[in-house]
Amino acid sequence: MKKICILLVSAILIVMLTGCGKYTSGYNAVGFVHSSDSDSAFMNFYSFKGRMVFKLKSSGEGELKYTAKLESGNATVYYDFFGTKQELFSISSEEELDSHGGYVEAGTVYIIVETDGTCKNGEFRFSLSR
Repeated sequence: MKKICILLVSAILIVMLTGCGKYTSGYNAVGFVHSSDSDSAFMNFYSFKGRMVFKLKSSGEGELKYTAKLESGNATVYYDFFGTKQELFSISSEEELDSHGGYVEAGTVYIIVETDGTCKNGEFRFSLSR
């Protein structure tokens, strides 16, 4: 009985500590720096493979503004505002982007950066604009 209680408490603690987020990050990276606050996020890396998820809070109607550059590799960036993951943009080797898109209203906005294999020397910046 004691072992069952310990296992049950351990399982509950694991669920509580890992959270129940909608999306999770998972990656292998070298020289990786990232940060986010309520209305902006960025990531900078020498080498990155996997998925990075940012959670922003929109205080009103607006859209996502973004810049991206990548020396090699391919990445796709998605956003989720209404509960549906939608593509925001794709970027390939030696491309640079500076644009906006992705309509949002007040609420939580997820930005998901996913790579196809390993990407090198990349930078992504996102902000909510009104």
